[in-house]
Amino acid sequence: MSEKILIVDDDPEIRTLLTRYLTGEGLTVRAVENGVAMRRLLEREAFDVLILDIMLPGEDGLSLCARLRADGFFLPILMLTAKGQDIDRIIGIELGADDYVAKPFNPRELYARIKSLLRRQAYAKIPGTPELTEEMTLVGSYKLDSRQRALLKDDLTVALTTGEFALLTALVSHPMKAQSRERLLEQSRSRDNDVSDRSIDVQIRRLRKIIEDNPADPKYIQTVWGFGYVFVPTGEKR
Repeated sequence: MSEKILIVDDDPEIRTLLTRYLTGEGLTVRAVENGVAMRRLLEREAFDVLILDIMLPGEDGLSLCARLRADGFFLPILMLTAKGQDIDRIIGIELGADDYVAKPFNPRELYARIKSLLRRQAYAKIPGTPELTEEMTLVGSYKLDSRQRALLKDDLTVALTTGEFALLTALVSHPMKAQSRERLLEQSRSRDNDVSDRSIDVQIRRLRKIIEDNPADPKYIQTVWGFGYVFVPTGEKR
């Protein structure tokens, strides 16, 4: 059974182009023009990746992304942004997007990003990838469950994007070991995914807001200045 992709873009030419191209690559594709149609489909069908344009009529892509995450939709979201709009990309990641592609784009690039997101979903199942030594790892007052691939607080699941879960897994898999941004990118994203290490900083901020008692003075995910980050299970300052 092929993976299912949902495209949300108000430009009919882009919807037609991507539907034809991605279908030709063996994917099952549905395409709609706005957030209302998107929600109807998401309530009826399961999708593996959502491609979401930022500039939409009515509710824009950034708002839709935030609402989906708040409502518990954890599927990977790839945002389509205007060329050069770095602020939209950063805000998109902060709101829970997993990746972005700037318009105009080559359909082959978009397909490569989709495949990267699909591979990241199966991250824990790939032989040779870092795994937690225990099924359950304490992260402050939270528990990271590698078997269920979930972050838990009092046995309730905390919403994380696939990228955030992969990044947190990469950190806790090597406690007390400083890891560079490049190394964290390598572990939490596919190597062919052209994403800057700036996205790591954005996701670290999001994880700290969830895990840390005081995100401005983190104890568990500490910064190694000029290098990267380190997971400190005891919460002691290094």
